[in-house]
Amino acid sequence: MSEQPAPADHARQQLEPAAADAVRAYAAKTRASADQFAAVLEDIAENGLPSVEDCTPWEELREAHLTRLAAQRPAVA
Repeated sequence: MSEQPAPADHARQQLEPAAADAVRAYAAKTRASADQFAAVLEDIAENGLPSVEDCTPWEELREAHLTRLAAQRPAVA
């Protein structure tokens, strides 16, 4: 994104304080995720790929993620 302010002829609509806080929180969470991902990539670049024995199969990761998602949703009758 550009660091430059919007042109004067296009006034920007201000967000409500709660909405601005939510956007900042989302930005912080996204930045933290990107930093974590970058750290993993840097580790791989520095040390190479981990051994297969040290990795979790993608099927297990998928099932764990689906379980977490299902726990977050209310049950449907």
